[in-house]
Amino acid sequence: MKRNAFTKLAMLGAAMLALPGVITPANAQTKKPNILIIVADDMAYSDLGCFGGEIKTPNLDRLAQAGGRFTNFCVGPTCSPTRSMLLSGSDNHVAGLGNMAEFLGPEQKGKPGYEGHLNNRVASIASVMRDTGYHTYMAGKWHMGEEPGNWPAALGFERDFTLLQGGGSSWSDMMYPNPAHPHLTFTLNGKRLEKLPENHFSTEAYANFIMKSVDEQKADAKPFFAYLSFQAVHSPFAVPDDWLDKYKGQYDQGYEALRAARLARMKELGIVGKDVQPFPRLPKIPAWDSLTPEQRKLSSRRMEIYAAMLANMDYHIGRVLDHLKEAGQLDNTLVMFFSDNGPEPTELATLVASAFSADAKEWFMKNFDQRPENWGKKGSAVDYGVAWAQAGSGPFRMFKGYVTEGGIRSPLIIAGPGVKQSGSINSAFLHVMDIAPTLYELAGADHPSKKSDGRIAPLQGKSLVPLLTGKSDNVRGDRDWVGWELFGNRAVRRGDWKILNLLRAAGGSGEWQLFNLKDDPAETHDLSKDHPEQLTELIALWDEYARNNGVILSGDGPFKRGKEASVAED
Repeated sequence: MKRNAFTKLAMLGAAMLALPGVITPANAQTKKPNILIIVADDMAYSDLGCFGGEIKTPNLDRLAQAGGRFTNFCVGPTCSPTRSMLLSGSDNHVAGLGNMAEFLGPEQKGKPGYEGHLNNRVASIASVMRDTGYHTYMAGKWHMGEEPGNWPAALGFERDFTLLQGGGSSWSDMMYPNPAHPHLTFTLNGKRLEKLPENHFSTEAYANFIMKSVDEQKADAKPFFAYLSFQAVHSPFAVPDDWLDKYKGQYDQGYEALRAARLARMKELGIVGKDVQPFPRLPKIPAWDSLTPEQRKLSSRRMEIYAAMLANMDYHIGRVLDHLKEAGQLDNTLVMFFSDNGPEPTELATLVASAFSADAKEWFMKNFDQRPENWGKKGSAVDYGVAWAQAGSGPFRMFKGYVTEGGIRSPLIIAGPGVKQSGSINSAFLHVMDIAPTLYELAGADHPSKKSDGRIAPLQGKSLVPLLTGKSDNVRGDRDWVGWELFGNRAVRRGDWKILNLLRAAGGSGEWQLFNLKDDPAETHDLSKDHPEQLTELIALWDEYARNNGVILSGDGPFKRGKEASVAED
């Protein structure tokens, strides 16, 4: 996309702000904005060029220059909890994904908030936006229920091309590298697809579907809400052949060098403070120079393919933005981009070797070609493991699956009408639950909880509109707080203060720790003994969080089952 398109977009936003009531829902003369939400899967915080990465992401970088980068935006520690909060504006324990469906414990099954899909206690963004006069489109990963009553088409999306499961092949083979459920399920406009086109590649196909949907329903001039939910960069890593070697040799210096270089750029850009020190390299990650030449070669190759997959995603995002521009839609489209959680540390080959039965291992080896020369191509199941995941997390502690900053902090880019400053960097504490109330304010939508007599849970997020328009520097006051829980690991944040309780199986102490994220975003210095009053107050908030959201702690989950045991801190 040409730079002048984004310049015009930024200028339009600034000019519109001079008009009284430009984003006031009650203003009948205001044209409602289109909404495009783009979610990457398992993307690391420091991957994007505009967040310190070396991967070429020119389209997202230009989007950030046209709008704003938000460096203190938090999501859930894994995919479906995040997506439930995005699409409901409520905590995942309220919305039905108190735990991932794959890991429900016996105490949780059948209990409210643990249905494994978006439940009837919340209203989906798609249904609210549809009832407000929007077209609603969805393309990509769902992972919030596989029964027809839980499909996107049943929850307000009038057009969808959806992968129902959490991940799998990006190609037409519809394979998932787990013998328990080896085949993926797709839907097209509410109907199950039996097969995909031979030339299917997920990133391209999802982008194409959004563009096609916008084109086919533009005649009535209704605004659209589009949810573009990429499989990229979830494993298995996959890229078209002509992308496979675009990063060849780029990572030969190893994950330690990459982490240091990215952190230096993050400091230079102002993404993190100049004095930030990273969380230490995990003990079970070998020093790069201790690896054999062959080990280094294979390890760096995995990262090369990951980088190519992410760059390819950026390319297709550029195609969508260019298409909207050509259709005369871009200037009135608010675009949000973020990742659903931190980077994935688990290596599938290690998981197969340690957790699968002998028959399952045989099935895996028969169905997936794991030769290095086939990595990234159809039929492979390659990923990059804990060392590169920690490098991608930048200075933060841990990665996907953890309620530490490396698991729940995501880069956020917002651009379009109503975004006051172009190229700005904002460090206000934001949460994925804030997106729904933001869109409702922009669209002039009433949330059903106001008329449901308590049957529909109220929104828990805060509208970002005051922040985006420059009317406020923050959306939360000093006493506002947010909680997290997944797999028995817990956290509460209020302002810069955060308490954290990690299970021993997750590498923690099983005790509450206290951190000041302004001074220590890497969560390295436990201040619980220095500030006991702060610790006591936040533990009380955790109790309130658990009570209000119906949290049921369970010993089941990936840490108990050993999926993450190899990446524990101690």
